[in-house]
Amino acid sequence: MKACYFVAITASICISATAFAADDAEVIFKNAGCSSCHSVDKKVVGPALKDVAAKYAGDKNAQATLEKKVRSGGSGSFPNMPMPMPATPASVSDASIKSIVTWILSLK
Repeated sequence: MKACYFVAITASICISATAFAADDAEVIFKNAGCSSCHSVDKKVVGPALKDVAAKYAGDKNAQATLEKKVRSGGSGSFPNMPMPMPATPASVSDASIKSIVTWILSLK
């Protein structure tokens, strides 16, 4: 019986930690100014984050590719965007970018 409680508590902590990590990434995303061009569900200036996640689903290099794209900016990944994505300011850490990209790729 004690083992069942232990498993249940451990599972709830893991699920909570994942939820907090996603919340943190979303806060970082907003604080970094990304939300002025991107939305989760719809195209704004840049593509919807769910569209980004769908495009890179199944791509084993997606995390590294998107981290580089977020850091350096660029264009060409999504046609018909009015302007290229600017580079992310140096004030946003690589760890923060990694969290943001992980969160984006988790969106369905």
